[in-house]
Amino acid sequence: MKVKICGIQDEETAKVVVESGAEFIGFVFAKSKRKVSIEQAKAIATTIPTTVKKVAVCVNPTMEEIETIMNEVGVDYIQLHGDETPAFCRQIPIPVIKAFPIKEQQDIQKVAEYEADYFLFDSPGGKYRGGSGMTFDWEMLRDVNIPREKVIVAGGLHPSNVKAAIQEVNPAIVDVSSGVETDGKKDAKKIKQFIESAKQFTQKER
Repeated sequence: MKVKICGIQDEETAKVVVESGAEFIGFVFAKSKRKVSIEQAKAIATTIPTTVKKVAVCVNPTMEEIETIMNEVGVDYIQLHGDETPAFCRQIPIPVIKAFPIKEQQDIQKVAEYEADYFLFDSPGGKYRGGSGMTFDWEMLRDVNIPREKVIVAGGLHPSNVKAAIQEVNPAIVDVSSGVETDGKKDAKKIKQFIESAKQFTQKER
């Protein structure tokens, strides 16, 4: 089981994420309390080994904005949470993660229109799309015709429920942000607990 920790804003937290065994680390460039500037992300990115993939989280970015992030920060993936069209996604020259907020079964059907390296299924979201800290009905993903190696599950995950999410969805990656925070700040202990819980499930029970 691979793990993505999103909403990283400082080098100290990035170090914890890397040392705890996460495979993906996310920088939020969209409007959010976890938003980072190009300069912040660039500084943090220089401390992250190439074995950990850097993800830029955006909402309705322009291609110019994406190119700036790619060139300045050196990210490995662009994660899109807005109304980006399939054609727009195809223009991006690096791997794409397309996010879909899931409120009802028909929301999942939109995936068929897109070509992406991963499809991220999230709860309907808070004020800024995603990051609400709420789960959605994982059972809706049980019988969908999507290769499990392309599925990322997010939304309301935390150390205590990530094993249940893995068991229900069988995704390739679990993604967390607010679920490893205390008082709005990333919590090193919770990050370690989340990653350990996800990895233990893979080894013993999957």
